[in-house]
Amino acid sequence: MQLARKKDLAAKVLKVGKNRIIFVEAHLGEIKEAITRMDILDLHKSGAIKIREVKGRKKIEKRKNRRRVGKVKKKVNVRKAEYVIITRKLRAFVRGLVRTGAVDKEQNRQLRKEIRSRKFKSKRHLKEHLEEDK
Repeated sequence: MQLARKKDLAAKVLKVGKNRIIFVEAHLGEIKEAITRMDILDLHKSGAIKIREVKGRKKIEKRKNRRRVGKVKKKVNVRKAEYVIITRKLRAFVRGLVRTGAVDKEQNRQLRKEIRSRKFKSKRHLKEHLEEDK
């Protein structure tokens, strides 16, 4: 009597491995007739299907992560990343102003120096500075 399919179904329904499923010899006829998941659950409640206890260590402790060569993560320089983002944004904005003719070459040089020295916190701040100059 092949009950491999029933064992697969029981393992899936009861959420355990196939090796842990035990069919009681006296109830093999009932187990063979079981088709649905509900049938399997009922058989488990009645004691026709049992679950074997887990073998092995009593308590499995999670291994502590060792901090060695492969585990040392480089610290990201957040300040630099922010600087790069704002600088690129502001330089692109000033470049657009130069193309439209709102800013001349000399003023462009001065603005680029000020952008590099982090004078402006945002694009709005740069716009306000340009409004004041005019």
